[in-house]
Amino acid sequence: MLLRLLLWSLADSGTTVGELRRWLRDDGVGGAEDAQGLLFSAWVSDESTDRWGAIEIWETAETGKRSLTEQARRLIGKDADVVESFDVEATAEGHGATGEIGRRGLAFDGG
Repeated sequence: MLLRLLLWSLADSGTTVGELRRWLRDDGVGGAEDAQGLLFSAWVSDESTDRWGAIEIWETAETGKRSLTEQARRLIGKDADVVESFDVEATAEGHGATGEIGRRGLAFDGG
């Protein structure tokens, strides 16, 4: 599994957290619902520091090559300031979770 972290500073972008939030609501969470190989996606923000980002967990590095952030990049007007990828060692889910991504990762795959 692959985790991708992307962060933008919106300070010089011409868009706001509120505008991006409306885009997510109106555009079906940025296309995540139809992305093959995507296990988890979260869009994150910090309005007090004008930051916006995404956290994605993909089944494999191959499926993780796909980007759900292209539309956000166009709206913001630049590439993410931070782009990091990590192998996922282990996942866990809290009480009441659906059981979709718990106990997965290299630690459980014998990696």
